[in-house]
Amino acid sequence: MAREQNKSAYDPGEIDTKRISRIRRMLLTWFDRQKRDLPWRRTRDPYAVWLSEMMLQQTQVATVIPYYEKFMAQFPTVGRLADADLEDVLRLWSGLGYYARARNLHRAAQTVAAEHGGVFPATVDGLRALPGIGAYTAGAVASIAFGKKAPVVDGNVARVLARLFEINADVRDGVGLKLTWKIAGRMLPNKRCGDFNQAVMELGATVCLPKGAARCSACPLQSECQGFASGTVSELPIKTRKTAVKNETHVVVAIERRGQWLVVRRPKQGLWGGLWEMPTAVLNGEPTFTLARRLAADFSSIPVNIERKPFCTLKHQLSHRSITFVGHVCHLKRPVAGIGPKKPGKWLRLNELDGLGLSTAMRNVFFALRKTVEKSNGRAAGNATKCKKKVTS
Repeated sequence: MAREQNKSAYDPGEIDTKRISRIRRMLLTWFDRQKRDLPWRRTRDPYAVWLSEMMLQQTQVATVIPYYEKFMAQFPTVGRLADADLEDVLRLWSGLGYYARARNLHRAAQTVAAEHGGVFPATVDGLRALPGIGAYTAGAVASIAFGKKAPVVDGNVARVLARLFEINADVRDGVGLKLTWKIAGRMLPNKRCGDFNQAVMELGATVCLPKGAARCSACPLQSECQGFASGTVSELPIKTRKTAVKNETHVVVAIERRGQWLVVRRPKQGLWGGLWEMPTAVLNGEPTFTLARRLAADFSSIPVNIERKPFCTLKHQLSHRSITFVGHVCHLKRPVAGIGPKKPGKWLRLNELDGLGLSTAMRNVFFALRKTVEKSNGRAAGNATKCKKKVTS
């Protein structure tokens, strides 16, 4: 369907008051009956609400639930989280992705403990002053935990509002984003603001799904939806720009010494900041074996033997990057126990790697290495048995 002239440049204050009242009533009634029983919805504890909202950023609910439960078991209060070592926080977060969230989580907990006596600020401005908390998270915690009249806009909310009011502008930035926030604020009731915000998010997560997956027949707001009435649901929200995906190859060197493997820590800032990995570098036009040899020399104190055949070639997809991991095994020529790496790191056996804070990508690399080593050990054991038979025959 051809796009009509931009209908989005209206003042949210002009939205019919009676229509807003109907939407509030219909949506809250639906939410009371249909909401999912999620662990963080059983409490108004601001710490628990904040933790869940941090974890839910760009992450599916089903993925978050076990991580949330593990965190609450180990760090049941903001004070306990503030006192924890960052290494322990990253280890528990391992596999959840977007690790800057974990670092900000730890910093914010320390700020709450040190500057607010362990009590979360109850206002949007106070919450936004904490590390890692933006407009959405501040609004969610303020409304859900403290009952404040604070709007929220995430991807689900933006999609619902874009269809409900047929916003013909990109709701991700500029005029469209500002308009969406204004409408979200206009829609809030005087009471149950937290429930209303959660209801809109729930509708977007379970019914008002992206593109052709929208379940309009199950939507409690179908009769109020301008997008449904005009047949533009599948076209909304509008996206005027596409995010470019960058393709990269990362070379990993698995350096072995007396059955142990060298692991090093990534810089605190940047991709997978503060997590552990085997020495890794981004390929830039040279053969993977050449980079692996150079990388091994950067980390190893003595020469190494490098296997030319990679032990893994694995693809890992991030939101803006497609990364191929190519791993080469390196063995120290003189495996002396006391020799350490040139750069900070530690030697661990394969069965000790699971206790580290690792990215999902590096876990997959370690899994491939473990399979390769087990296969190699199996061949060695088989050859030893054959030799023994020849000697005794």
